[in-house]
Amino acid sequence: MAAAVTGYSSEGELEGTSRAEYAYKMLLDAIHEQTLKPGERVREDEASRMLGISRTPVRQALHKLQTRGLLRQAPGRGLLVAELDRQQVIELYAMRELLEGAAARLAAQHAGPSDFVAMRSVLQQFRRAAPDARSLARINRLFHATIHEAAHNRYLSQSLDDFSDTLALLRGTTFTLKGRWKGELAENSELVDAIERRDAEAAEAAARQNMRSALDARLRMLFAA
Repeated sequence: MAAAVTGYSSEGELEGTSRAEYAYKMLLDAIHEQTLKPGERVREDEASRMLGISRTPVRQALHKLQTRGLLRQAPGRGLLVAELDRQQVIELYAMRELLEGAAARLAAQHAGPSDFVAMRSVLQQFRRAAPDARSLARINRLFHATIHEAAHNRYLSQSLDDFSDTLALLRGTTFTLKGRWKGELAENSELVDAIERRDAEAAEAAARQNMRSALDARLRMLFAA
């Protein structure tokens, strides 16, 4: 991980957050950006040196990442960024389908005018970003975040944030698949239409179908023979 973590600071510059929280955030960001890739070894001493802080807070951050399933202990190799097998991917998306469906239903019930503006704005950004897969993936995450925000349920939002961290363990983006972005745009547009109509059942159904499509694309990308 010689160049995996960037944007680090010296211990004396850390204000408003503990060193362990800082280390955790920086390492988590590196996993999200996949500068720390699934299967890559994470060394405590290297992370300490690159973050510019002592090893104790780094050790605490690594323990937290391991507890959350983002790092795993490999005999003889130390800590590695976790990799998900096919069954884990299926289980992850099954739970995400339930949560995204709940968020869409709540958004249809509670979204306000500013939420509708945010959803439509992000859809436009998504359309303009095509066919840049990396930008599409980033904007699509933002789109789902607007749905979560529109649900106005802090506990659901926290659960979805946790899932977002686990999804970061998946390599690449499904928007590299031919035509994938067009299907996503159509499904997201249908979802926003249902939310704006205050049709909670249709919104939930659209969100859940979107997650099933995402799972199908992910499995084709990762595990195609």
